[in-house]
Amino acid sequence: MNTMEYKGFIGSIEVSIEDNCLHGKIIHSVDLVTYEASTVEDLKKEFEAAVDDYITTCAEVGIEPLKSFSGTLNVRIGPDLHKKIALAALKNETSINNEIKIAVENHMKKNKRTEIHNHTHKHENKYLLMGS
Repeated sequence: MNTMEYKGFIGSIEVSIEDNCLHGKIIHSVDLVTYEASTVEDLKKEFEAAVDDYITTCAEVGIEPLKSFSGTLNVRIGPDLHKKIALAALKNETSINNEIKIAVENHMKKNKRTEIHNHTHKHENKYLLMGS
């Protein structure tokens, strides 16, 4: 999935062949915030404007804008792994939460492919003929 990030919010990038446009929404948010445009550059501008408008609207009505991630999640890992983590936490004189946080951080450092990269491609030829 292609995404954009702005002020801590993550937005999707989707294509509508039927409408001949690009569109998206802020993902991982309870509120529905959408945007659309004809070009990638304009879609990015519309996404940023939608985020700014959402933040302003939340301030006007006195609620906190819902950022994409709260930092809290519920993970099912099975009883055996749960026990191993609990024993490791006891041995390291820390909490189960901290043991899991360290394990995830270490995994993310090793696993670079989970990073989000935004890029565009410019092609010289409009058509690419197979076999030529």
